[in-house]
Amino acid sequence: MSGDHKQDILLETGTNEMEIIEFYLGTQPFGINVHKLKEIITFDQDTLTVVPGCGDGMLGTLLLRGTTIPLIDLKSHIAQKEEDLEEDVRRVVLVCEFNDRVNGFKVDGVNQIHRVSWKDVQPMASFIDQYRPRFTGSVNIEGREILIVDLEHIVAEFDSEANLDYEAELHSAEMQEKLPHTRERMKLMMAEDSALIRTGIEKVLKGSHYTDLAVFVDGQQCYDHIMKIKQRVIDGEPLSSLLNLLISDIEMPKMDGLTLCKKIKDDPILRDVKVVMFSSLINEQMAAKCDQVGADGYATKPQIPYLVEMMDKFLEIDGLQ
Repeated sequence: MSGDHKQDILLETGTNEMEIIEFYLGTQPFGINVHKLKEIITFDQDTLTVVPGCGDGMLGTLLLRGTTIPLIDLKSHIAQKEEDLEEDVRRVVLVCEFNDRVNGFKVDGVNQIHRVSWKDVQPMASFIDQYRPRFTGSVNIEGREILIVDLEHIVAEFDSEANLDYEAELHSAEMQEKLPHTRERMKLMMAEDSALIRTGIEKVLKGSHYTDLAVFVDGQQCYDHIMKIKQRVIDGEPLSSLLNLLISDIEMPKMDGLTLCKKIKDDPILRDVKVVMFSSLINEQMAAKCDQVGADGYATKPQIPYLVEMMDKFLEIDGLQ
């Protein structure tokens, strides 16, 4: 995919739509968000350097225009059974960028790009998500059930540095002593569809004394709850006593984070709520989209210390001004 073509298919901000590229492992279709895709190249064995001992799925490093990137065999790693494919199958590499890293994913072919509504993306059942978090949901397109692959989770299975730093030292011990009571007063919400990431962020926030935290598994569930808060404000309660800040992922079933943010910031009753986007998709282009919907800040998912520092700034926590 050329850069020019990718520019052509970008969506307007806050429409609750995404574009996925459908690809194949064997004969089964899968998909990823186009925002993560830099380009598609033909797989060339001669550009691969095999690294022994990396484990099933990690092929080694791929030479791409003078730069080496890790190359993961998605079919092997997701444990797809081998199928007798035609000899002329044109295997390709999806070169993807997220969390400020570039990785390659070998697949058996690509079909096309589909524009879909997040409302049509079905989240994985909670009991499946707990044990098989390599998929974030599924969508039915033209009778095909397409599983949405969680590339961030797959990369983290190979690279420990790609995991979120849930044990980060956020402030000095002296500073931490000054913060607890102020942070504990703050009313927070978080919308995040990954059970793994929800648990990790919740651990960090509560360990930092941000204890009043309501957690939601998608943007729609979060928005429904915010609408209840709005009614309480209409009935006379101050918004500041009900909700101060929202942390939201961008990719979520039912309602994406950009749409959620836009709905809040377009509402004269709710617009004072601080909204921080916390997503693996944050780059220059996505940062511009966050600005368009009125987000107060944004951070990539490895940057948990930065996330908390941003929250402290927006919430005017004592001792950090």
